[in-house]
Amino acid sequence: MKSFRTGIAVGILAAVVAGGVAYAQGMHRHGAMAHNEVTMPGLRGENATPEESAELALMFRNFDTITREVENLPNGIRTVTRSSNPAVMDALVSHSVGMIDRVGAKDDPKIFIQSPTLDAFFLHGDKISSVVEVTDDGLVVVQTSDDPVLVEALQVHAAEVTDMADRGMAAVHEMMMQQGRGH
Repeated sequence: MKSFRTGIAVGILAAVVAGGVAYAQGMHRHGAMAHNEVTMPGLRGENATPEESAELALMFRNFDTITREVENLPNGIRTVTRSSNPAVMDALVSHSVGMIDRVGAKDDPKIFIQSPTLDAFFLHGDKISSVVEVTDDGLVVVQTSDDPVLVEALQVHAAEVTDMADRGMAAVHEMMMQQGRGH
């Protein structure tokens, strides 16, 4: 009987430990906030489609396959973004084209973790000119504006995206903590 009870106790302990490990793999704690990096709920939005959120999740899960080059122009930015993963590259193109279309239409997806830098884009998207090309070098985006506030926002956002491509969700969490925003 003792071995039966010991076996049950060991089984319960193993289940608790396994559950804790699974929880720890999907959740990270920052202060009082928990982040689920398995389902990534912060990538949803008040006005975002499930497909848009899924593209973001794919890119964040595979950020280590993404590289970016940014050139600040006097009136905007030129970026070249690529991924060694074809599915991620497809998501990059779809996300970029979709968000540029939304900016032009002033249609804010209101993604929960969205940078406040984007607010200016969705308010004044008609003052941004965008050219998007998929070349052998990658996804090339040139965005310009005659509005100095938008030029600064374009350059800040390009740096934020590069940080996310370099560090994934860690960059987002750090940015939000610095801004005093929870998710």
